[in-house]
Amino acid sequence: MKPIIAPSILSADFGYLAKDIEMVNRSEAEWVHIDIMDGVFVPNISFGFPVLKYVAKLSKKPLDVHLMIVNPEKFIPEVKALGAHTMNVHYEACPHLHRVIQQIREVGMQPAVTINPATPVALLQDIIRDVYMVLIMSVNPGFGGQKFIEHSAEKVRELRALIERTGSKALIEVDGGVNLETGARLVEAGADALVAGNAVFGAQDPVEMIRQLHEL
Repeated sequence: MKPIIAPSILSADFGYLAKDIEMVNRSEAEWVHIDIMDGVFVPNISFGFPVLKYVAKLSKKPLDVHLMIVNPEKFIPEVKALGAHTMNVHYEACPHLHRVIQQIREVGMQPAVTINPATPVALLQDIIRDVYMVLIMSVNPGFGGQKFIEHSAEKVRELRALIERTGSKALIEVDGGVNLETGARLVEAGADALVAGNAVFGAQDPVEMIRQLHEL
C-alpha cells in the first residue's frame, strides 16, 4: 500500500503561499500538513489562525493540523472551524490526553497524538486504541530542515508492534528529515504517512518529488 504524503507548508515560500498550495492541490499528495508553534512548547513561532483560514480556503486537500503548543485543547473550536481532518496534539503537552482525544473526536475531527524523539512508544499503550493516528517526530520539533534521527525507524517498528498487539487501527505518521532515502526506510518499518517539508518545497520539481515519495 502506498504511503500517504502530507507536504508541510512550514517549508513553503510564504511570499508565494497560494502558488505552493496550488502545487500541492494538483499533486498526488493526500493531505496538507500544518505545523502550529507557540514559542513556548517549542522554540519557534509559525503562524496563527488568520493565515490558516487562508490556507484552508485554498487547499483542496484535507488538513492535517499539528499543534506544537501548550494547552492545545483550548484551540479545538478554532481547528474545527478550519475544516481540519486531523487534529494532532503532543503527548508531552497533554497531562489529560485521554480527555483531549475524546474532545477532538466529539467535534467531528480525527484525533492524533505526537511523540517527541525522547518519548518512548510504550507510553502510548493506554491510548493507542483511542487515536486515529500517531505521529512520530524524527527530529526535535520547532524547526524545519533538521537531520533525521536514525532511531526513528526503530520507533516505527515498535509502534507497529504495539498497534498489532492491541488491535488498534491507528495509522503511523512520521515527520522530520523525510526524503526519498529516509522515507523508504520508514515505509519499510511500517509507516503509513510521511510528512515532507524541505524534500518537497526545496525540490526542482515538487510535484515529481511528491510522486516519487508516493511510490515508496
